[in-house]
Amino acid sequence: MDLYFAGSIRGGRVDAALYQRLIAYLQRTDTVLTEHVGRPELNLLEQGRAGDGAIYDQDTAWLRRSAAVIAECTCPSLGVGYELAYAEARGIPCHIFYDRTKTQLSAMLTGDPYFHIHPYEKEADIYPALDEILSALRSTQKD
Repeated sequence: MDLYFAGSIRGGRVDAALYQRLIAYLQRTDTVLTEHVGRPELNLLEQGRAGDGAIYDQDTAWLRRSAAVIAECTCPSLGVGYELAYAEARGIPCHIFYDRTKTQLSAMLTGDPYFHIHPYEKEADIYPALDEILSALRSTQKD
């Protein structure tokens, strides 16, 4: 399956190592179209209107191709919020993870019944939830 992993880039890279581990876990069985989100050396700088336009075009193409969005939202990000809304508008399943000991999600996410919200307290809690999500996605693709 093609998956879209969303995590903060310009909003802050404090969780980049976590993103990298989650992406690696997902890649054991599936294709993560946005594997670059986990790279610690990712360029955070604006690339100007044309460069940022190319990023928008690529990311929205990947979203349309994805079976689901897996978002780690502990570090707030305007871009991730946009990606989630874009996916919702196109009926792409969205699963949002966040560390409840570090942040609260926006009411725009928690109040929207479309989103599947997965609060956690330890990173180890994420992996069984990912297994369930991937299993459910595979079963719906077979139907």
